[in-house]
Amino acid sequence: ATQTKSADVERADSGIGQMPARKWRNRASETLSSLQAWEAHRPCTDCGERDLPVETDVQNCNQRRADLCEKCCKRRTERKESVLEFVNTEASYGEDLRIIKEEFYLPMQAAGLLSQEQLLGIFSNIQELIDLNENFLEILQEEIDQAFDQGDDDLMTVCIGEIFLEFVNMLPAFQTYCLQQSSSVNMLNALEKEKELLRIFLNVSQNDNTALRRMNLRSFLMAPLQRVTKYPLLLSRIIKATTEYHPDHGSLREAKSRIESHLEHINMKTKQEGNTWTLRSFRQDSKKKREVINIEMRETALKTVGWLREETRFVMEGCLQLAQPPDGQWVKKGSKTLKFQNMQVLLLVNMKRVSESSLESAEPGPVKDAVLILIRDKNNGKFHLLREPLRLSNCIVSTDPDCDDTFELIEIRREAFVFRDSDRARTHHWFRQIRRYSRELGSWKKRRNALPNIMISTPHTRP
Repeated sequence: ATQTKSADVERADSGIGQMPARKWRNRASETLSSLQAWEAHRPCTDCGERDLPVETDVQNCNQRRADLCEKCCKRRTERKESVLEFVNTEASYGEDLRIIKEEFYLPMQAAGLLSQEQLLGIFSNIQELIDLNENFLEILQEEIDQAFDQGDDDLMTVCIGEIFLEFVNMLPAFQTYCLQQSSSVNMLNALEKEKELLRIFLNVSQNDNTALRRMNLRSFLMAPLQRVTKYPLLLSRIIKATTEYHPDHGSLREAKSRIESHLEHINMKTKQEGNTWTLRSFRQDSKKKREVINIEMRETALKTVGWLREETRFVMEGCLQLAQPPDGQWVKKGSKTLKFQNMQVLLLVNMKRVSESSLESAEPGPVKDAVLILIRDKNNGKFHLLREPLRLSNCIVSTDPDCDDTFELIEIRREAFVFRDSDRARTHHWFRQIRRYSRELGSWKKRRNALPNIMISTPHTRP
């Protein structure tokens, strides 16, 4: 009786009757059942599907795995294995490069077995490949360590494609080595027959040096060729295990396309030089063909200006229409009076690197020089320059409101050029980029505010 009275008083105080309380308990029970049902069929965090396994968190012993469907769980495992394979094989390749230097190059140099010219002929740019591998591997390892430190055991935050594109300048170094491989092997064979001490050194090294794993020098010299042809395969494995919503998916595909284009370019160059060997062939498509042409033009431009590859940035490149007006009256008459010809144009900037740790620093250094390269259409399988490069430090770029589909570039005391693109917006973009660098360079422009009439009418400038 006492308990009943106490309960009555409690219900009276709370204001909740017996029926509402029962309804609330039923609703809470239904909500809990709904939550449990949703938890049993919750969507996968990667693909959004609701085909998660029946196992509970206790059975999985891993909350992050419990949020994934079986397909995505397997995909993450495959992606992690592919990423680690990429990094581990890059480390193994680096070890082979160091063996070439420390077990062959340096001992042969110290013993005077070969001259410096002969060593360069056999080992080519092996030191450049070593430096590139060390920098590339350092960034890769830092990304892996950082992912593990942040609890990302699946390495989902590691973006191999982005890192590869940052170090895309290592591909021309591979090209230099591959193109010299045939002559290097021929020189090594000839010197080994000629020099007995060299032959003894190579035999003893192969048989007694445990670091060489019973491999000869020729096998190690093939390491860069084997590595560069393996990049597309390794990237394909990572792409296959990476969902299209991953932020690195596009970069991975771009990286794979870039390396395949370089391999096709290397094969083309070897055929032109009369070599019988070729690297692994890849399916040609229009995009790769265009990229091969771009690689050829960049090589022609770099050879012309003589800049270091790691300090050169290709700001813009593409086809422009070019005309050379005979006088300054073309603006009044209109651009229709000009005779335009198609020209491949490249805007190159020479910049100092801020950091030596990577080939392309996130913050570009100061601009040392900028040029415009004009290349005629391909003739007899080779590109030809229209003229020497246009140094923007000696040029004035301007546009006229009456001819907004063109812009004019005047080389002081020399020539004038009129450019336009088939797309007006792209013409304006070319104009802004070229004008930007022409204004940045040249101390006379800073003093005189880059006024063309002052510069042209002044016969002499102060140093």
